[in-house]
Amino acid sequence: MTAAATDATTTAAKDDPRTLVSTDWLAAHLRDPDLRLLDASWFMPGTPRDPGAEHEAAHIPGARFFDIDEISDQRSSLPHMAPPPEKFISRMRAMGVGDGHQVVVYDSTGIFSAPRVWWTFRLMGKLDVAVLDGGFPKWQAEGHPVEDMPAQVRDRHITVQRQAGLVKDVTQVAHASKLGEAEIIDARSAPRFAGSEPEPRPGLRSGHIPGSKNLPWSNLLNSDGTMKSPEALRRLFTEAGVDLAKPAITTCGSGISAAILSLALERIGHRNHSLYDGSWAEWGMYDDLKVAKG
Repeated sequence: MTAAATDATTTAAKDDPRTLVSTDWLAAHLRDPDLRLLDASWFMPGTPRDPGAEHEAAHIPGARFFDIDEISDQRSSLPHMAPPPEKFISRMRAMGVGDGHQVVVYDSTGIFSAPRVWWTFRLMGKLDVAVLDGGFPKWQAEGHPVEDMPAQVRDRHITVQRQAGLVKDVTQVAHASKLGEAEIIDARSAPRFAGSEPEPRPGLRSGHIPGSKNLPWSNLLNSDGTMKSPEALRRLFTEAGVDLAKPAITTCGSGISAAILSLALERIGHRNHSLYDGSWAEWGMYDDLKVAKG
């Protein structure tokens, strides 16, 4: 067996309904009455794909579409900031997602935007939520059922308790950068981190938060879009220069792929992590915030 195959097998063997579950796990639990599936597909600005339309055309049976851009704090000028608790409650009740449900989130890339919704649930104090390993592409490739029918929704009460420690604002990140009291880990590509490649959002400076470490989110995944084993993930963080004895702050372009790092940290048992919600969309906008390059 190859190292890649061994790694994928190790990952699949460790289904955890609070972090990551395999397509086999989902197939076995698909008809559970308290399972709620969410399609959290999202694409980078300028990508000629419509995640909502793709969901309507084909999705895992029973799945609802979680619109990351709409279920956000739209009072902010920054993209898809975490929603206020009252908005999250309203949207979840409308989707029939509530207390006592096991939530599984997937996306149409493999693992890309689904961890953002996993993190959002945890921010709201909901722990019974997992990401589908390999997402919709793996589900389809294995011949599992898909449908184009909307899910039958029944209202369910949902209780939330926002976990403020899971999110950081720009002031907190600037403090951590200056004092080195936490590891700031950037999920963007190496050229964007180095500042040698322009940002996809116009008007942003290039570079990275001083003192931050770079671990591109794609490095955490196997070739089939599944997440690497906890052992391999731990090795990647260490090789990126991350001191896992310190608290961790994850960041990226706009808070989407940072959540992949957050999920990986949770998988390796590193519980003291938070996400910089504004990420580079905020940091790269303000000239009074220092930028490092290289």
